[in-house]
Amino acid sequence: MPHEPKKRHSRARQGKRRSSIRLKIASFVACPNCNNTILPHIICKKCGFYNGRQVLAIKAKEKSPGVSGEKTA
Repeated sequence: MPHEPKKRHSRARQGKRRSSIRLKIASFVACPNCNNTILPHIICKKCGFYNGRQVLAIKAKEKSPGVSGEKTA
């Protein structure tokens, strides 16, 4: 049989115990290569650099003509 608690803990004591169980705010840093905001110790998705080195080969997006909103007459 399991043991029963000797005394009831107050709500304040319960709240103090649970105060550390919460979501942490993510800390962002600027990418040294492109100044994009990234999570620390993670590869930059915009330029593909990590720790001063090119890790991912990111393809440059090419703009197709006519998509920019220009009217052709």
